[in-house]
Amino acid sequence: MYQLLPCRDRVPLDTPLELHPLPNSITWAGAIAYLDRDGVLNKGSPNYINSPSEVITLPKAGTCVAELRRSGMRVAVVTNQSPIGRGLWDSENLANIHDKLQAALLLEDSDALIDLFLHSPYPPYNDAWARKPRPGMLEAARQLIDYADSEEDWSDFELKFGRKWTHRPSEERSVMVGDRMSDMEAARAFNVRGLLCPADLGLSGVIDQILETN
Repeated sequence: MYQLLPCRDRVPLDTPLELHPLPNSITWAGAIAYLDRDGVLNKGSPNYINSPSEVITLPKAGTCVAELRRSGMRVAVVTNQSPIGRGLWDSENLANIHDKLQAALLLEDSDALIDLFLHSPYPPYNDAWARKPRPGMLEAARQLIDYADSEEDWSDFELKFGRKWTHRPSEERSVMVGDRMSDMEAARAFNVRGLLCPADLGLSGVIDQILETN
């Protein structure tokens, strides 16, 4: 059942992850902001975001990502990207799109680093564990970020999914932000608080709710 797993840009999923320090030498306490991409950080399109030139960040997206990190949260983007599986374009194009998005966020605020980009390249009919509303991307993000923070030897790292992953850490201070019900369903499946944001405002529409409880 736990097949068709999430993907990372340009590297295998279990490649060692290097985390940048949080601003102001904050010690990470375990909270993660899991963010959908389109309608949360950048403007979405019914025809997909097909090239870096189409990336338009939403109001204050960079500032909001930076505020999350300044509050002590790690930030992971978890995005369904079926154009790859449909053969419309390849994973390198997606990586270039994410490069453009990251650069635009940093241009707005130098603390607006994304700790991890994960995507599901599979169309809905593949019934992939990685594709929201299933929680595969959130499961992978938690394990990758936790392990990177632990500084343990990556040769011992093993990703687990679904019922195979026991002894899960608390997501009490974490949050999943998205503009669609599939994002909220993924949050429920992962047992993390979900916040539905307006697609025209994105993350800035719910940032106060996150920070006041973090």
